[in-house]
Amino acid sequence: MEWTMTANDPGRVCLMQGNEAIVRGAVEAGINFAASYPGSPSSQILGMLGKIARERNFYAQWATNEVCALEACIGTSLANARSICIVKQNGLLCVADALHCGAQHGVKGGLVIVTSDDPSAHSSTNEFDSRFMAESADLPMLEPTNMQEAKDMVPYAFELSERLRQMVIIRLTTRVCHGRGNVTLGPLPEAPHEIQSVGEWDRMVCVSYRHTPMLETLDGLREAFEVCPFNHYTGPEHPKKLIVAGGTGCLYSQEALRRLGAAEETGVLSLATLWPLPETLIARYLADAEEVLTVEEVDPFLERNLQAIAGKNGYRIRFSGRGDGALPRIGELTPDLVLSAVSGLTGKPMPPRPKVSEEPLLERDLNFCAGCPHRATFYLLKRAMRRAKDPGIVIGDIGCYIMSGQEAGHYAYQACNCMGSGVNLAEGLGQLTAYCLKQQVVTMCGDSTFFHSILPGLVNASYHNSNMLLMVLDNSATAMTGFQPHPGTGITAMGDAVQPMQIRPVCEALGCKVTEADPFDVEKTAEILEDLLRQPGLKVLIMKQPCATLMTKSRRGKVKVWVDQDKCVGDGCGCDKFCSRVWGCPGNSWDFTKNKAAIDPVSCVGCGVCAKLCPAGAIQVEGGDAK
Repeated sequence: MEWTMTANDPGRVCLMQGNEAIVRGAVEAGINFAASYPGSPSSQILGMLGKIARERNFYAQWATNEVCALEACIGTSLANARSICIVKQNGLLCVADALHCGAQHGVKGGLVIVTSDDPSAHSSTNEFDSRFMAESADLPMLEPTNMQEAKDMVPYAFELSERLRQMVIIRLTTRVCHGRGNVTLGPLPEAPHEIQSVGEWDRMVCVSYRHTPMLETLDGLREAFEVCPFNHYTGPEHPKKLIVAGGTGCLYSQEALRRLGAAEETGVLSLATLWPLPETLIARYLADAEEVLTVEEVDPFLERNLQAIAGKNGYRIRFSGRGDGALPRIGELTPDLVLSAVSGLTGKPMPPRPKVSEEPLLERDLNFCAGCPHRATFYLLKRAMRRAKDPGIVIGDIGCYIMSGQEAGHYAYQACNCMGSGVNLAEGLGQLTAYCLKQQVVTMCGDSTFFHSILPGLVNASYHNSNMLLMVLDNSATAMTGFQPHPGTGITAMGDAVQPMQIRPVCEALGCKVTEADPFDVEKTAEILEDLLRQPGLKVLIMKQPCATLMTKSRRGKVKVWVDQDKCVGDGCGCDKFCSRVWGCPGNSWDFTKNKAAIDPVSCVGCGVCAKLCPAGAIQVEGGDAK
């Protein structure tokens, strides 16, 4: 795929994922700079850009967080550079201050922000609709329907950004990011966009008098969007029944009309210019419509704006969509959901459903990978908490370890807000221990989250000496989003080896008492943990053990783990089948024919922790230890 990203072969048709199409569009636009913090569903974009950056002569970085990424892009635009910043919906919220200030002072070189929304929160904690951020910041926003548009929109967005001297947002959703479709390649520039010296009068300053010009620029953009080539209509010239859709909603709607045999009598207006909306274009198709169905992800953003346009023009139209229940108020669109809504609009009966098996699918809880060090961490933490006189409070954070609030982590924590907030929630609770709160306060974060957004909160907690324990789960990876590097890994997005930043000296420089432990060294770590919970003030415990997925190759086959059937007492161990239920590692299972513990040789990676925790001492390890 790297060859496809850099091949100067215009007219060639390639099968591409949506994220790959964005990369190709950025290369065709001749970018100079790219920055991102990993977040699904768009993590692959910067990863691919990093691999081809040297060949195409631009710079790509995994920034410490999204604010660093966007503000670096704003800085490079001063030198007329073309910069692309990739975030997910949570990341767009994270950069709200920089986004709104940047919108007010504008840019010089083109700056395109690619944001990926995650309807149904497949890999997120929420399904925030980023269209509201474009409206709030008065920034133009585009949304592709398919992979070809995803590629073509990027150069278009850069040209638009430079013409307006303003940032432009391209909004993706999960199904565009991870879907695949044919893409016709365009030509590649001979060299990246021309970088210029920053002149004395190149000013980008957020001041109040720039607000009016910014709004006037946005008003002028409405006229350009009236003839934007990415907006298109299919159907009768004067539709009585109309579907207005954005993104994948257009494809689902067209498919539904074909299945219902209603394509000739129902119009479909596909809108790629989400903000500002092309009101004249929309009003032209609303003029004859009696019923309008809006198909969009996730909130009724289009629906409400269509109602406003209809009211402004005096049209009497019945609207349906996310707002009135024709489509669910939450969650991702599916072809079946849209089919049902279009059936209601057109009056055409639903086609018969194909016969499927009535056997229910097995429900499986989310689980840590086999050999994951987080499993041992939360087992030990939960055990230590239960031994305390007043069971403590555990505050979670965002990462693989978010599963610690579920069965996989023994339901360890009571609260989890947004990324980096755990230390701040815990800091407040820690202060209350001087005011009759008798519980110990613990929070945790991963190594990538530590650098992303924990540091300011840790400064605050240290300065105010909050009575709490911060556990840094250092597995040497941004594991949840695909093992992208961060400042602690010692490698950049472009593959350069650099000096890694060590978490311990950073914490010590902030005045924190720091202890390191290995979650696989069960006895010693249990003692350390219980001792720290008894100590007053702020403590930091760094749990160091590499991610199991990274270590699989080095461990598998070199360490043998098995169950000594003579020692295994089955249900008699008193832990309700410790191996398969309490411990819960996919490498541990239960032989129901013998009513004994067993090891799954396919899943087991040979970490050996289960041998140290087995109540009966029945699990044996040969060829290595838990380290």
